[in-house]
Amino acid sequence: MEILKKILSTVFKVLKWLLFTVLLILCISAIYNQFLPEESEEVEYLSEAQKSYILEAFHLQSNLGDKIFPNWSDHYVPVIVYNEKYAFLVGMKNPDDGWRKMPADILRGEEWILVQSDDFFSDSYYRQRLRDPEITPENFTVKVGDRWVATLQTREYAEIAFYHGFKEELPAVVSSVFPYKLFWNLIMGNSENYVAGLVHESFHALQGIRVPDRLSSAEYINSVESQYPWENEQNRQGWAQEADLLIKAYQSSSELETRELINRFLEVRENRRMNADLSAEEVRYEKEREWLEGMAKYAELKMGLIAAETTNYTPEPKLQDIDSDFNSYQSFESYFENQVAETKRAVAREGESRFYHTGMLQAMLLDQVQDGWKSRVFQEGVYLDDLLSNFAGMHTD
Repeated sequence: MEILKKILSTVFKVLKWLLFTVLLILCISAIYNQFLPEESEEVEYLSEAQKSYILEAFHLQSNLGDKIFPNWSDHYVPVIVYNEKYAFLVGMKNPDDGWRKMPADILRGEEWILVQSDDFFSDSYYRQRLRDPEITPENFTVKVGDRWVATLQTREYAEIAFYHGFKEELPAVVSSVFPYKLFWNLIMGNSENYVAGLVHESFHALQGIRVPDRLSSAEYINSVESQYPWENEQNRQGWAQEADLLIKAYQSSSELETRELINRFLEVRENRRMNADLSAEEVRYEKEREWLEGMAKYAELKMGLIAAETTNYTPEPKLQDIDSDFNSYQSFESYFENQVAETKRAVAREGESRFYHTGMLQAMLLDQVQDGWKSRVFQEGVYLDDLLSNFAGMHTD
């Protein structure tokens, strides 16, 4: 009996300290949340840090782009970044007015004004006021005149928008104590992850340059999202199995096992689509979004991994001097592994984030098993799972 009392006493003490610790963390979080930024510190100009992120993204594409995708460096991609009030255009001279939302080709925005009192490392850049907070260049690719341009929020504004979005989603009591900064750091991580995000959007521009009709098709079919059977149980279970098989296939060190897992993945995918009674349009929706967003996610992550692995690659010194958060891609492999693990969580949620991850993993697998796949993936009607199926068919004996 005495032993039981001692055990219970110890348990109660542990629980008391755990409760105290949780309450302390929540109190600290609530206090810290009072000081979260409400708007960008630098609104009317590009901050020195933001300029350095863009410069490093250009540097990556020109030096390592061809290692990711053949002849990428032949296509210089300008960049638009935007905050809550301004859009900034870097990498073009005398641009046409506004930007064209693609693929609808809708002209938005106004005249680009040369920034007279600032420069982009001795080069010029442009800006325009965003008159309507609902009309921005978004995070994708647009056209300025006849040039495809990558578009993304500034890093500072992306963080602020993240906080605002979460605050609107959470109940008031939870919102006041939620550890926003910690969660942001877990998701975004170091500044090189933002640079890789610029690479992601630049790859969309490359898709537009190389195969504009395919990019249009992959964007327009996104209208299927509202009717897609996200909650269908057979669909949900199948996606969970597919994610697991893709991860295992990518992580396998055995060529034979990798082949078997790819074949199993393809079999599960075919059965899921049949058992969930997906229409031909819904199947194409999956394929197109994996091709569009999965390929861009692949380019984003592959670029960071290659930058970390390439011993003779030197990031832009300006970024290393300006941003102490930048660590020359030394922790990028850890970020990549987190993104691989995120695949299981992504397929468990409703929405298209799953396609980013499953498409990315298929591309990573193709790097392992099929030389030359990149020469085919921009061809009309060729999708990532088709290329894996071709590989599997070559090894069915």
